[in-house]
Amino acid sequence: MKLHTHEEMLDSVIGVQGTPHRDEFESKLKAELEAYQIGEAIKLTRQRQNLTQKQLGERIGVQEAQISKIESGKSVTFATIFRVFKALGARTASLDLGNLGRVALW
Repeated sequence: MKLHTHEEMLDSVIGVQGTPHRDEFESKLKAELEAYQIGEAIKLTRQRQNLTQKQLGERIGVQEAQISKIESGKSVTFATIFRVFKALGARTASLDLGNLGRVALW
């Protein structure tokens, strides 16, 4: 039995780096990871403030199930994140645009 590295398996199944299919795969994976990390940050902040998902949902006008989805990274939209951050008391937020710099959101 021959063992393969993770990179070899990705090359074999998804395609080598630089191919459109591999680039799309890696882009989607990065976006999902970022959504998960945002959801985790929201969850930790909510817990530090001793809020339930239901209470946070009431603050932004959504059901508890929606907060659960947000915290798991499954339903993260900019508009919702904006409302959640405001409800959790975030005083400022900015968006990093890479070479273009940072833009203040509020």
